[in-house]
Amino acid sequence: MQNNDMRLYVDDRPDDGVFRVHPALFASEELFELEQKFVFGRTWNFLAIDSQLPKPNDFLSTWIGKTPVLVTRDAKNKVNAFLNACRHKGASVTRTEKGNSRYHVCPYHGWAYDATGKNVDIKDRKAGCYSENFEKDSHDLVPLAKVESYKGLIFGSLSPDVPPLEEFLGEFRFFLDLALEQGPNGMEFVPGRALYTYDANWKLQMDNGLDMYHLTSTHTSFMDVQEKRRAGMGNQDAQQFDWQKRFSQEGGMFQFKHGHSAIWLNQAEVSKRPVYPSIGEIRARVGDLRADWMLKMRNTVVFPNMQIADATSLLLRTFRPLAVNRTEMRVYCLAPIGEPLAQRAHRLRQFEDFFNPAGFATPDDTVTYEDCQRGLGSPAFPLLQGYSRGMTSTVPGGNHVSDGFGIKPVASLIGPFDVQAETVFHPGYREWARLMQTGVEGRKPYVEQK
Repeated sequence: MQNNDMRLYVDDRPDDGVFRVHPALFASEELFELEQKFVFGRTWNFLAIDSQLPKPNDFLSTWIGKTPVLVTRDAKNKVNAFLNACRHKGASVTRTEKGNSRYHVCPYHGWAYDATGKNVDIKDRKAGCYSENFEKDSHDLVPLAKVESYKGLIFGSLSPDVPPLEEFLGEFRFFLDLALEQGPNGMEFVPGRALYTYDANWKLQMDNGLDMYHLTSTHTSFMDVQEKRRAGMGNQDAQQFDWQKRFSQEGGMFQFKHGHSAIWLNQAEVSKRPVYPSIGEIRARVGDLRADWMLKMRNTVVFPNMQIADATSLLLRTFRPLAVNRTEMRVYCLAPIGEPLAQRAHRLRQFEDFFNPAGFATPDDTVTYEDCQRGLGSPAFPLLQGYSRGMTSTVPGGNHVSDGFGIKPVASLIGPFDVQAETVFHPGYREWARLMQTGVEGRKPYVEQK
């Protein structure tokens, strides 16, 4: 990398109607390594949902970028998060994705830790002839700098220099609430998850989760199947939405601080929503406005790498960078705790139909990401032009829609489906450039925003 000015990589000139992204963001090994340090290492990252750890001593293993993380619930019901690395030689103290265990014993040399991260045993300690200074050192697991939760979503940070989680989420919390308040007893992941990889950069998924423009060109096979279903053929149990009806709806997007974004579309077939049978209870609990918005289509990104989508079935997914050209995906079906079995089955049929690795959407998307990666790796490729739709319709601040539910976004757009705005991608790249710039300049990432 010849220059530390991150403005060279994100050409952001809204007054001139210009927003372009350098292909190096997707193809540069050097930028990828800096991202691990200055993006994933210096902001909040989603770790788990509270219902994954229902009992004392429950645990799960996850990642922040390339850093392995162990999340536990201890005997006092406190959720903790540590580096999943033994203090002795750095081996993983658990190789298991999730479980319940009072102790975690390193498989290399047998050092043991409890759910609070405390070192409870060093194998053969008395015979070890350890020095006095060694005995004075802490041998406990290294805790994450920050762990906080919002309505059951648990986040962690490797850096102490992050704002409080609710401040980080900011006005975007309204859209999280629309997912997290669908059940009176909270939300959970339906047992199981989809895990797969694709050979392309993680930011292609960050974009695609908000990309309406690709639907009719990338998912043509799904559009064909939908046409047959409208005629009564094929899998009617999936109860998928009629996209021809959606294309006539009004929608929009909101940009938020700290890189978060949301798109929305009015819903023509509310009765196909898995929550629809419970909408009376939901209205009584959260009010008409939020209940009505739970019936709309909404896709959101929590920067840097978590998405909640409610376009076909409600899901939460994370995308973890393994290499500059390789990404791991985890996709979970998100559902109200204790929902009736018929609603749960309806939800799963919609989820499987579209989002499973063998569903109608996922194979199309992952193959396309890999196609993009091949083009972006060319040294001759100029700045990307895929961030310009909606530029003349995007306005600073909110609109009458956001005013109606009392939030103040950074920018907004409202219009017909055909706009298929790409300005919704801008917050993520602005935040990427900001975090990278403060990093290379040696500044703290959030001081100037407090």
